[in-house]
Amino acid sequence: MVARGAIWWHEPHDEKRRPVLILSRNEGVAVLNQVIAVPATTVVRSIPTEVHLGRADGMPTECVLTLDNLRPVRTAHLTEHITTLDGARLAAVCEALAFAVDCS
Repeated sequence: MVARGAIWWHEPHDEKRRPVLILSRNEGVAVLNQVIAVPATTVVRSIPTEVHLGRADGMPTECVLTLDNLRPVRTAHLTEHITTLDGARLAAVCEALAFAVDCS
């Protein structure tokens, strides 16, 4: 089931397959066709809007979530659950998001 804090493979027809973290609140996920997601990438820039993830987090490879690149994704394009972040990792994501959108 798609839920906040879960990372899924996102496979739209016109883009390459990529892991995304679901950020939308669970009440929204249950009723929306699109949810807010954070893409993962292996391009690490070591900036405050990135959250590093690795095998210990359940990811298939070392990567970062890039909070500067939030986007809506169709739930129909979420094909396979990869992992779910723990509370500490999700808190790091929220901190990076606050930095990305300048909310203090």
